[in-house]
Amino acid sequence: MTREYLKKATLTSASGASDVHDTVVSILDDIKVGGDAKAMEYAAKFDQYDGEVMLTHAEIEAAIALVPEKLKADIQFAHDNVKRFAELQKTTVADVEMEISPGYFAGQKAIPVDAAGCYVPGGRYSHIASAIMTVTTAKVAGCKHITACSPPRPGVGVAPAIIYAAHICGADKILAMGGVQGVAAMTYGLFGLPKANILVGPGNQFVAEAKRILFGSVGIDMIAGPTDSLILADSGADPHIVATDLVSQAEHGYNSPVWLVTDDRTLAEDVMARVPDLIEDLPQLNRDNAFAAWRDYAEVIVCADRIDMAKCSDEYAPEHLTVMAEDLDWWLENLSCYGSLFLGEETTVSYGDKASGTNHVLPTSGAAGYTGGLSVHKYMKIVTWQRATQEASKDVAIATARISRLEGMEGHARAADVRLAKYFPGENFDLTAEG
Repeated sequence: MTREYLKKATLTSASGASDVHDTVVSILDDIKVGGDAKAMEYAAKFDQYDGEVMLTHAEIEAAIALVPEKLKADIQFAHDNVKRFAELQKTTVADVEMEISPGYFAGQKAIPVDAAGCYVPGGRYSHIASAIMTVTTAKVAGCKHITACSPPRPGVGVAPAIIYAAHICGADKILAMGGVQGVAAMTYGLFGLPKANILVGPGNQFVAEAKRILFGSVGIDMIAGPTDSLILADSGADPHIVATDLVSQAEHGYNSPVWLVTDDRTLAEDVMARVPDLIEDLPQLNRDNAFAAWRDYAEVIVCADRIDMAKCSDEYAPEHLTVMAEDLDWWLENLSCYGSLFLGEETTVSYGDKASGTNHVLPTSGAAGYTGGLSVHKYMKIVTWQRATQEASKDVAIATARISRLEGMEGHARAADVRLAKYFPGENFDLTAEG
């Protein structure tokens, strides 16, 4: 049986992308030359905000006072979960060493970057959870300075809940600036900030393009496109929950793909019948986004069996992958391309997006085929070192000299030669490249 598409996307994340490269390059160049003043010009133009861009302690405290206690408790709950999971991840990277040969030692050391720039979206939605995900992991990693940057709203500023989340998670500075100008400010070290060593966090196409252009002069977590989600479901899945989860992810934006892959045609048809009413029941902005995403980007695929379902899923390499099927251990063992995996009806992408502890900054547009999501590891440099006794260096020096000469790199060879001559005077070595 070949795969049957009960619904086929008319657009993809690539076809829906707009080319903003030239615009972003121009803004970055302007700000690099013009510094703080030019960044403020762009902030006035795009953010329509003329307040202070670097929040003072008093301003942070005033914003925190506006956050309801119940919301504070929820943010603290999510922060605690993300922090504990990040601490667990950090234990998987250790400083180690080994004796390569008698007297010759090599090792690795994990060193956090000094300065992290965390971008927190604040456009259509106030992404409180993005502040938690990015700032918390940077803090656990051990970054010495963390800047949280979020677009202010005209006449209002950064959403108080974002300020509270960034503050309790460990941000040293909070920058009220959005878009390319905000990314540039962190990268170039404007407004008294240290230059960021790494930029992390999701954003719109302008933010994503700025990160793409700046990569190399600064590290980045990944280049994020529209969020995407795939559900694997068998005949035992609850069609109402499957449909609800698909709609919950489609509301992210008009170009957010959602996919259902199943081996049960009846389930697929049931889910498709439920989606329109679930979308219609959303608030208007969410409804408009979900409607367009479902109409243009969603797919429903019927496969022959679970083996083909798993293969199909890996080909899509979704950002979020949910399994609502029997034998969850089988799926965990056989799936290999996803940003984050949600096993069973008792979990949902929404949990991971907000509060369960795993990070929601994840690879999109098929990038899960080669990378994972944001973690403490992204903020850490795994560096290597070595040391040796003079005796232990002998064999390495001989091999280095010969290989270097075979490659035509005489300078490299001589760096080995001089050590052999110093440490082992009177000994003769065959250091030629010939056999």
